[in-house]
Amino acid sequence: MTAPHANALTQGIEAVSEEKQAELIRQYDAESNFRRLAGPVALLVTLLCVVLSTFHVYTAGFGLLVEIKHRTFHLAMVLGLVFLVFPRAPAPVGLAPQLRGWLMSLCFAAFYLYLAWDLVSRFSESGELRHGWAYLLLVGCIAASGLPLPWWRGQGHRLGWLDAPLALAAAGVSAYLLLFFDQVFVARVGSPIAQDYLMGVLAIVMVMEATRRAMGPMLPAIGMACLLYALFGRYMPGVLAHRGYSVVRVVNHIYVGTEGIYGIAVGVVATYVFHFVLFGVLAQMTGLGKLFMDLATIAAGRYSGGPAKVCVVSSGLFGMISGSPVANAVTTGALTIPMMKKYGFSARFAGAIEASASCGGQVTPPVMGASAFVMAEMLNIPYKELAVVAIVPALFHYLACLTMVHLEAKRLGLQGVDPGLIPKIGYVVRRGWHLFIPLIALVTLLLLDFTPFLAAFWGIVLTVLCSWIPPLTRKLGVGELEGQTLTPRLLVKGFEEGAKNALAIGAVCGCVGLILGTLTLSGLGFKFSGAVVDLSADLAHWLVSIDFTGQLNEHGTQVFAGLLFVAIACILMGTGIPTTPTYIILASIAAPALLKLGVPLLATHFFVFYYGVLADVTPPVAMAAYAAAGIAGSEPMRTGLTAFRLSMGKALVPFMFVYTPSLLFIGFDAVQFTTAIISGVVCVVALSAAYIGHFSAPVKPLAKVVLTVTGLMLVVNDWRLDLIGITVVGAVLGHNVWHARRVAPSPA
Repeated sequence: MTAPHANALTQGIEAVSEEKQAELIRQYDAESNFRRLAGPVALLVTLLCVVLSTFHVYTAGFGLLVEIKHRTFHLAMVLGLVFLVFPRAPAPVGLAPQLRGWLMSLCFAAFYLYLAWDLVSRFSESGELRHGWAYLLLVGCIAASGLPLPWWRGQGHRLGWLDAPLALAAAGVSAYLLLFFDQVFVARVGSPIAQDYLMGVLAIVMVMEATRRAMGPMLPAIGMACLLYALFGRYMPGVLAHRGYSVVRVVNHIYVGTEGIYGIAVGVVATYVFHFVLFGVLAQMTGLGKLFMDLATIAAGRYSGGPAKVCVVSSGLFGMISGSPVANAVTTGALTIPMMKKYGFSARFAGAIEASASCGGQVTPPVMGASAFVMAEMLNIPYKELAVVAIVPALFHYLACLTMVHLEAKRLGLQGVDPGLIPKIGYVVRRGWHLFIPLIALVTLLLLDFTPFLAAFWGIVLTVLCSWIPPLTRKLGVGELEGQTLTPRLLVKGFEEGAKNALAIGAVCGCVGLILGTLTLSGLGFKFSGAVVDLSADLAHWLVSIDFTGQLNEHGTQVFAGLLFVAIACILMGTGIPTTPTYIILASIAAPALLKLGVPLLATHFFVFYYGVLADVTPPVAMAAYAAAGIAGSEPMRTGLTAFRLSMGKALVPFMFVYTPSLLFIGFDAVQFTTAIISGVVCVVALSAAYIGHFSAPVKPLAKVVLTVTGLMLVVNDWRLDLIGITVVGAVLGHNVWHARRVAPSPA
């Protein structure tokens, strides 16, 4: 993703070099850790990426293929490219990491060989398969390729000698369904032959290996655990036990049909996500990043702590179309973090606020992250309704970020930006009005209930066409517009970059489909939700029994405990896993638990969505914060902790709209909505003052405790608690204002 260009505000500030940005993205954003290929291989990858992007643009504008054909073609291209574009993980350094790496790789290899051996044995005995040893040898070679052996090569930017065969095998398992569509899905529906099953096992292996290559071992390990559970459920204890399924039954469920690998996750990526990723790449290439930076500077630069407020606003705007918190933190942070440090903010705070703001783009309408499109598909609601519902939660997130920035700036005595450095709105609009056209058209089409992929199609087409307006106006002598023209060479580069940026999420969603398939087959999702309900009920009963005040309600306490358990599960799942797969998995297994507790369906999904996003700034694995720390030169863990504290508004927002569904326009009640807004604003201000330790004057330790407890109390929608909380917060902060005025020096 291209970084925004500098404006007057950032002139004289040494921005982080593109090489440093690329290094940080490779280190902390696995989705963008691409090989720098050269020669014929680079040309081949470019060609394949352009073909993939062109396919999606064409089908978006002129009609999709049959659902399963569209998904299989998409995944065939994606899986094949993954092994060409992404390097193998570097060999671990140190004895303990090496042992863990070998143990994990051997577990995967043994699992792959078990699946292959089971099928070969079954079909060899029945006479349906000859030369099964060749298939076992193929799977054995694939299993061995995942071992951390240095002589496999392919760990750097050079292609390993096994990478090309792996790419062919990965593409082949999906191409098989495409080439033999009529036989597999028509003639042999319900009764696959041995060849179908063998290709199914190979598909499972290649999807898991592609995900390991692109995102690391965590998600494939979860997939392997789910598959083992489906196979050996009869040996599980207690409520987790089920009858167990054969390898044949599992493969048939996961590979043939739309409930497994080629399910909703891959479907959404192939029809929605890819198009918006490509649109974001092309829009940034035309100069949209600079336009966002200029608008953010105009909107927030003149106020106290202006550079940090510019960071919050610009990162939010940029994040709407970038889709990746890490890439957002690096690209915008390359300018905003040095700018904040120059104007007086500490390196740790500058990195933390950039990370926190960058995560907000995924929850900011009208163009949200990939998870929003998945949510619209899973809930079967129009995307525009989802965008409208997301407005209030997003505003609370940015209110929290801006409030903390403002209080920190006041604590440090920082001023706003010199008005002479702030561009004029008229000048910005005159020089960049053409860049608004694609974005306005895309949003308008979404609001008019056009399909998201058709809206993205016209956004892409208009982006390309509008990029030619500046040279046309210069030739006609009627204006001096800014922006880069998407020449054929640049368009090819954009198509390549867009396809590469969508590869990891494509492979990951294939693995997510595998996981969901085993969950539906084994019923693990219902068992998990039942366990959450039972555990929260037991905890609520115990808390009510020891409540000497008699104020706790057992059902309300159970709901709170259930929300807390699901929030913890989302954060744990989100450590090292992108937001989209985290959301899909947790929405499938945790959402039923919250539904049983009486939480509205939409609020349930938004709850899971928000906490999946929060994982990017939650230590110990806070990738966005660590990437920002690399730019700021601050200690990563401390920066991550600071980013998490700065994101407390986002952490509390899900609880607010669960307790007050009116915030999501569910059963809308004007009085309830208004009181929730007021109490929410007071809650954000109270927690911000408590964390920063300043509100007109330093906040004393006891006052910090009071503000924290009172702020948390305001999350619950209860008029008595709201009245008490608002009164207490008003008294504490009012006393601080009075004290500041009393000790302030009188004017001469």
